[in-house]
Amino acid sequence: MAISEQAQRNHDALFPGHVSTLKQTDPELIEYFDNFVFGDVLAESALDVRTRLILQLGSMIASQALGEYRVMLGAALGAGVTPVEAKEIVYHAVPYVGMAKVFDFLHLTNEILVERGVELPLPGQSTTTPESRAEKGLAVQKEIIGADRIDAMYASAPAGQLHIQRFLSDNCFGDHYTRTGLDTQLRELLTFAMLVSLGGCEPQVGAHVAANLRVGNTRAILVDVLTQLLPYIGYPRTLNGLRVVNEVTQP
Repeated sequence: MAISEQAQRNHDALFPGHVSTLKQTDPELIEYFDNFVFGDVLAESALDVRTRLILQLGSMIASQALGEYRVMLGAALGAGVTPVEAKEIVYHAVPYVGMAKVFDFLHLTNEILVERGVELPLPGQSTTTPESRAEKGLAVQKEIIGADRIDAMYASAPAGQLHIQRFLSDNCFGDHYTRTGLDTQLRELLTFAMLVSLGGCEPQVGAHVAANLRVGNTRAILVDVLTQLLPYIGYPRTLNGLRVVNEVTQP
């Protein structure tokens, strides 16, 4: 088996001049993996390169794939993902993946940006204040998830748990979704990619499939995202995500 010309061209477009050590030690695996990822999988995608890489980077944070993230972030920056976009991917992971898991990715991202001559800190992207985050977060949450659903969640919150609903509104949405750097449609796709990659989050995946549809992302786009994540997260999580997409989008 050999890497096809098309797969090699797609690979080299992302990783110009890169010589994989695994190609020497594990040639058979790399040959059929590269043919699959850079041939078969890319042939099924309508996503632009920038969007695909942003979603794959978010997935790698959720999967705790620090080594692969390092390689892919370099490719993403070379393909036009901006430093602000790269940092926003990491920031957006905090409410979904958790700071304990995001911590190393934040430091690695800073390290790679500094190596490329980027001055930190980057320009701020926050649009809220401590006084406005709750109101603005709730407004964005209702816009994305649906006002009736959010009102019902508040109304049905058990005694002693209402603060969790408030945290979702003012922290998850108020602190994160209101930021600039990534638009709402892309943030929702990023959330979907992270939740699927985490595994075991099917109820939340379902809610964000519906949210993606509300902000203008189609069923076909969600299936495309799953297709591009598959080589990195495996078949079980991909198929679980596909099942939820089909359940939510069925007539």
